[in-house]
Amino acid sequence: MTPTILIILGAVILIAIWVIAMYNGLVRGKNRTDESWSDIDVQLKRRYDLIPNLVETVKGYAAHEKTTLDEVITARNRAMSVTAGPSTAKAEAETQLAGALKSVFALSEAYPDLKANQKLFGIAKRID
Repeated sequence: MTPTILIILGAVILIAIWVIAMYNGLVRGKNRTDESWSDIDVQLKRRYDLIPNLVETVKGYAAHEKTTLDEVITARNRAMSVTAGPSTAKAEAETQLAGALKSVFALSEAYPDLKANQKLFGIAKRID
């Protein structure tokens, strides 16, 4: 074999190795992204599961604040119905849910007994 053929063969092998390494890096990046979105979905699901506990705790103290609690439940259901993964609709639903939760936490400020309730404090801490 001549040196020219060996050089060309070596260059082709190096290019092939580089392409394989690049492809593996892209696949690894895609898998990390999918895993990250999955982690986010798991945390949101956990948060959605805690909201009924929060609502029940607040209901015992503030029965006449039904509209606020209904807004939280509606926002939770809307956020849960949006498909998993990155989307604008998911972000909007989460924003509405966060706003509704803020109003529930504001209720706890209006009711000192509720604010002192350790159950509410524990649930609120896990939701944030």
